[in-house]
Amino acid sequence: MPTILNVVLSMTGMGFAAVARVTTSRWIACQVLDPVGFGLQPGDELPIESTLCNEIRDHRQVIVIDDAQEDPVYRNHHTPRIYGLRSYISMPIILADGRFFGTHCAIDANPAKLNNPEVLGAFKLFAELIAHHLDADDRLTATQRALEREKELSEHREQFIAVLGHDLRNPLAAIDAGRSSLMRQGWTERSPLMLGLMKSSIGRMSALVDNVLDLARARLGAGISLDLQEHDLGKTLREVVDQLRIANPDR
Repeated sequence: MPTILNVVLSMTGMGFAAVARVTTSRWIACQVLDPVGFGLQPGDELPIESTLCNEIRDHRQVIVIDDAQEDPVYRNHHTPRIYGLRSYISMPIILADGRFFGTHCAIDANPAKLNNPEVLGAFKLFAELIAHHLDADDRLTATQRALEREKELSEHREQFIAVLGHDLRNPLAAIDAGRSSLMRQGWTERSPLMLGLMKSSIGRMSALVDNVLDLARARLGAGISLDLQEHDLGKTLREVVDQLRIANPDR
């Protein structure tokens, strides 16, 4: 942008050029070239009602004033009077999606020959270049945010898989211990209890596998369905303790 502003001042002979963000309530200087000491720096603001950019935001057309004192439309306008300007040009900056970003403008306290095809064509080209730069910056920002989000999701998936692997150990160990006990001791009075605990362990493993499927559906964009039910937490904890006892009979 500084190069564009330099070219503008060299081409027009004017003393101040800027790129401004213009909204319904604010005029904010984004980039400024001010060799005549108009007094604005990047980040500075002007009252939106005092600017012609406020009107450009509404009609999205360029405003060109060669000499405000002689111009039939703007000779009595408040903006030239407030800022002591006689020459003025401001081109709207329209982004690729049609949004109005702001203006590319130049002003001076002296008259200037601005209302001609060469100057208007150059300002239109510069406004398009600025819009292209802003669009590219928006795309880059969106890509960076998407990458950060994907990194965060990847970390959560890794944590989920780690927890899942840990949680699968207990029911697997309980099933293996029950199998070993049945093969070693045959059918005993404790065998029905052992089989019940093994069945419970299989149920827990099935629930964990369902969690993996839920994660896969979420990644594919189908979302996760919730089936909210009341459960006896004490019963679940007792089952976990029983599984640990079976898996670790010597402890």
